[in-house]
Amino acid sequence: QVQLVESGGGLVQPGGSLRLSCLASGFSFDDYAIGWFRQGPGKGREGVSCISKDGKTFYTADVKGRFTISRDNAKNAAYLQMNGLIHDDTAVYVCAADQSSCSSRYFDYSGQGTQVTVSS
Repeated sequence: QVQLVESGGGLVQPGGSLRLSCLASGFSFDDYAIGWFRQGPGKGREGVSCISKDGKTFYTADVKGRFTISRDNAKNAAYLQMNGLIHDDTAVYVCAADQSSCSSRYFDYSGQGTQVTVSS
């Protein structure tokens, strides 16, 4: 059974940091690109960051320089380190996996998400 379980969300003040984790099971993690998506209140889903099978990283312009994506294949885990958080980062963050690449329009698997709220 394929599972992607996110954790690490919460309430943080502007300028603060959070580290999201995505723990995967039920598929060959090494063979998948891992992406983070988010959906804020009243907004559509957007891609935030992605790390390819061979470790190449991609970021949307809004988070470049503030967020860092990484993966640990030995632990079947991916992470999103978020620094310098701003109100507009408030969203449900979802981890997803795709066997093809980070440029896939639709990812094969996704988790349920973790809520990140940036507020003073």
